[in-house]
Amino acid sequence: MKSQHCILFYCQHSLGMGHLIRALTLASDLSRSFRVVFLNGGRLPDSVQIPDSLQLIDLPSLEMDADSKLVNTQSPDSIERVKQTRKDCIQTALKTEKPDVILVELFPFGRKKFAFELLPLLREAKKQLPKPVVVCSLRDILVTQRDNQQYYDDRARWLADRYFDAVLVHSDPVFSRLDESFKPQKPLKTPVFYTGFITREPVNGSNPANSDTKHIIVSAGGGIVGSRLFRSVIAAYPYIQKQQRVQITIVAGPFLPESEWDFLQKQQQTLDYLTLMRSVPDLRLLLQDASASISQCGYNTTLDLLQCGIPSLVVPFSREGENEQQRRAEQLAEYGLVKQIAEPELHAETLAAKVLELLQFKPVKHRFQLDGVSVTKQVIADVLAKQLTGVKHGNVA
Repeated sequence: MKSQHCILFYCQHSLGMGHLIRALTLASDLSRSFRVVFLNGGRLPDSVQIPDSLQLIDLPSLEMDADSKLVNTQSPDSIERVKQTRKDCIQTALKTEKPDVILVELFPFGRKKFAFELLPLLREAKKQLPKPVVVCSLRDILVTQRDNQQYYDDRARWLADRYFDAVLVHSDPVFSRLDESFKPQKPLKTPVFYTGFITREPVNGSNPANSDTKHIIVSAGGGIVGSRLFRSVIAAYPYIQKQQRVQITIVAGPFLPESEWDFLQKQQQTLDYLTLMRSVPDLRLLLQDASASISQCGYNTTLDLLQCGIPSLVVPFSREGENEQQRRAEQLAEYGLVKQIAEPELHAETLAAKVLELLQFKPVKHRFQLDGVSVTKQVIADVLAKQLTGVKHGNVA
């Protein structure tokens, strides 16, 4: 009998780092009770530390660019060759590790472009005896603006019911429920569990000192689509300084294109109010000592803002077919937790007025469940125990 049950944890981060940070937070805690094999499908920035407790399998990197096109930026190999190598690596991991649990981040509710490797994994897992428990790890809000949204939802429902034993929604149902952004024509039969939000361990910081000069942290997650926000903040500064002295720190993100990083560095040479940081291991260490935050509205950034309770202006990333951040921003604003401005409104004077308003803003205190890490671990343990009990009594699914 195994001394410790094994979880094979698949994570593919593509446009930013949000999925990676959330998955690593979960995997690190799960590794206290399980042996965790972590399948990483995207670039690992230097600022991201992999816990020693995890067994990392680094798949050849694939990403999606800002136009949702699958790209290979780390290897001279063709996309098709990288795909085949990844499929082989995943199948080898399944056969070698013999996991008791397969934890898949987002799919089948997202990551359609990675079905080429995930469907073979799920089909092969379904053949195994005993069959591993298969669980989906899902963020709070899904995209709902695809051209073929009904077909997409119906197919995701079919795949979930066919291959998955549980869907874990990492949200407080008071804030968002799966059925608000997922509407298949037939109801989902796979059990859905709400875990609460996934947050990292609290960090210790100091309160910002009383000063006539305010300090604003500007960030955009991994940075791959942060250029417009950073440039807009710099353009708005002359209008801000007419009424308020402000120091600005831009955390560019490891995926900000080098051309944009070069532009920011040139700006810094002439702007004494501007500090640049390429990336940081934990944004909260900066937020806790700042006067305010300007950021996009991804899942992890949102949770950092809620944990720190800092006045925040969010500029949700949006494009055709992508409205997850916009919906999250609208809900946060309705609760009185943030101020928001749409990306098309990032004109210098408009943004400056929003920033000055932000510096007088006091967010309300939230009561959302932030214990998603511990709840996730308990749900997985319970689902696995139920399956193992069925196997013991001859009821093999």
